[in-house]
Amino acid sequence: MSDTAGLSLRTSEPNGLADGLDISEEELERRKRYLGFGEEDENRLTAVHNLAAEYAQPVIDAFYTHLMAFQESRRFFADRQTLERVKGRQTSYFMRLTQGSYDRAYARERLQIGAVHERIGLDIKLYLGSYNLYLREVGTRLFGAFPDEPGRALDVYMSLMKLVFLDVGLAIDTYVHQRERTISRQQEAIRQLSTPVLQLREGLLMLPIVGEMEDERSRQLTRQLLTSIRDRRARVVVLDVTGVPAIDSAVANHLLRTVDAARLMGATSIVTGISTEVAQTLAGLGLGLEGLTTVGDLQGGIEHAEHLLEPSHPGSNGAPAHEPAP
Repeated sequence: MSDTAGLSLRTSEPNGLADGLDISEEELERRKRYLGFGEEDENRLTAVHNLAAEYAQPVIDAFYTHLMAFQESRRFFADRQTLERVKGRQTSYFMRLTQGSYDRAYARERLQIGAVHERIGLDIKLYLGSYNLYLREVGTRLFGAFPDEPGRALDVYMSLMKLVFLDVGLAIDTYVHQRERTISRQQEAIRQLSTPVLQLREGLLMLPIVGEMEDERSRQLTRQLLTSIRDRRARVVVLDVTGVPAIDSAVANHLLRTVDAARLMGATSIVTGISTEVAQTLAGLGLGLEGLTTVGDLQGGIEHAEHLLEPSHPGSNGAPAHEPAP
């Protein structure tokens, strides 16, 4: 995630804030403006702080009574000690709603809370449902506290709702951020598994490529191959594309660039698994495939690679010859 929306990622965060998720002052103010939350709303909320302190405990008790009534939320509170500890934290959260100073420090607190709930596996529908319960409980007590001033009670309630929706947005940010990180890690693991560089013998590597060859994966594949050539001092590489569903001009161009890069690292490349149909299509595109050594199947490619590595073959002492397959 970039900082284009006012959210940024840092590689390290002293307090562990949402694994590096932060919000800029400009973005926070933009969100407040969008919600219509201003100085007047802050004044309304701070004016009822003492009242909030009076009904905080009944609200929190009702909140957890509701959570404990459902199996999917009750499972997060395995024992009484855990429940009481979380209740204490929830009371602090509740009181913070009417303390004013809704700045970046406030936003960071909300991001941290959202990150904790996402990390323990609390489903987002339960998290959002909790805000709904808050608003119902607080609304009932607000209008009860100002029976002769329903207009004032409504104003305070609307200010509170704006702030709660600011919190909701921050909470969703943490859920989305953490899920994106998880998906990114999974995709990277899949890419690593789907493009293993195998060492068949000293000086000979094989790279079986399976699946779509989108840009990012192609770049990652090239980096992985070149690193393996350097680390394992390879002299011949067999690139098998049998498992690639479609080879168009973009994929072919990338193969050419990979072969050229491998050549600069001192390794000859052999591409195997290109079907007759694909070969005819690529030939018709005029991509300049003259420098690409191809063999019909993997077995043939390995045999040709072994031939290139024979001591009697020109360049077998570390300077492999670049010649087409017989």
